[in-house]
Amino acid sequence: MIIERAQIITNRKLAKDIWKMKFDTPKIAKDVKGAGQFIEILTTDHWQHPLRRPMSIASFGEGVVSIIYKLFGESTLRLSQKRPGDFLELLGPLGNTFSEWNNDSYPILIGGGVGLAPILNLKYACDHHNIEHTMIIGAKNAEEHFIRNEPNNQIFLTTDDGSIGEKGTVMGPLERIALSNTNVTIYACGPTAMLKVIKSFALDHNIQAQLSVESYMGCGVGLCQGCAIHRKNSTINERSYHEKFSLVCVDGPVYDAREIYFG
Repeated sequence: MIIERAQIITNRKLAKDIWKMKFDTPKIAKDVKGAGQFIEILTTDHWQHPLRRPMSIASFGEGVVSIIYKLFGESTLRLSQKRPGDFLELLGPLGNTFSEWNNDSYPILIGGGVGLAPILNLKYACDHHNIEHTMIIGAKNAEEHFIRNEPNNQIFLTTDDGSIGEKGTVMGPLERIALSNTNVTIYACGPTAMLKVIKSFALDHNIQAQLSVESYMGCGVGLCQGCAIHRKNSTINERSYHEKFSLVCVDGPVYDAREIYFG
């Protein structure tokens, strides 16, 4: 874990309210272990905004780390106003990584909303190692997509309104592809509602699944306790808080679907 003052290389809009920022951050980039990890960004030095913002790493290498973020509020608006040459203080890399994607299974990568950042990172890894895989990305409408719908290349887009790709959720293509292949492993990141449905599908069909949980992680190192998630453990003591819950920032954000439940 490193604190580094990083210079912004690029900061550009990709789609409606979706932005991509690249940092020159050689120390953090060198320490990244793989897809799934995140950084914490101090968006301002002002005392009224002391908490950092967690951002999944979308790519890394050669001293550079990139993130993909969505405009949600004041902090992300400030990020969008940054220019190349500006500096931001970063903390990272934090969290664990997706695993076993290169062990002869068939990876299905699923991203929803801004949760596509670690999924893109994992796709780069699969491409680099020539691992056959499928990627499915869901959004509300075409304005929120910046990737091409290429079913012939196993890239499937879905939209709620059908304005691009397949109308509906990621579950349509996921069910078809997962049930028509063998030795499948699902890797997903996105809204909790999406992860809950994917978890149920995976467990119902005895399919391995790893879920990257989105949570507001104010500190990123387990101090604020703001990112607790229920842990699946049938042997816990009723009074044991630490066995009932997991902290996403230090134990995750990637979990086996069988480890956790969303309440």
